[in-house]
Amino acid sequence: TCGQNLPQRRIHTLERNVMSVSAYVFVETTTGKAREVNAAVSQIAGVVRCNTVTGPYDVIALVEAEDVRQLGDFVVSKIQATPGVLRTMTNIVAD
Repeated sequence: TCGQNLPQRRIHTLERNVMSVSAYVFVETTTGKAREVNAAVSQIAGVVRCNTVTGPYDVIALVEAEDVRQLGDFVVSKIQATPGVLRTMTNIVAD
């Protein structure tokens, strides 16, 4: 039915143009662990950029995922599981 008459090449193009979601993840670390957490988080697939910063948070990571559900799973299973991470706050990019 719907989509059966589309050429095969068109179907592949549609599959590759999946929308993604970007977010900034603000990370609070245990005392003295900011640089170690930054180094570990920056190596995780899906992290676009990661920096050690000053202020109420110690590390900020720009991450990308296919959708909000995958983003949530990513933050919990990868970033929050990193040794030295106390808590995170995720802010989805709106533009």
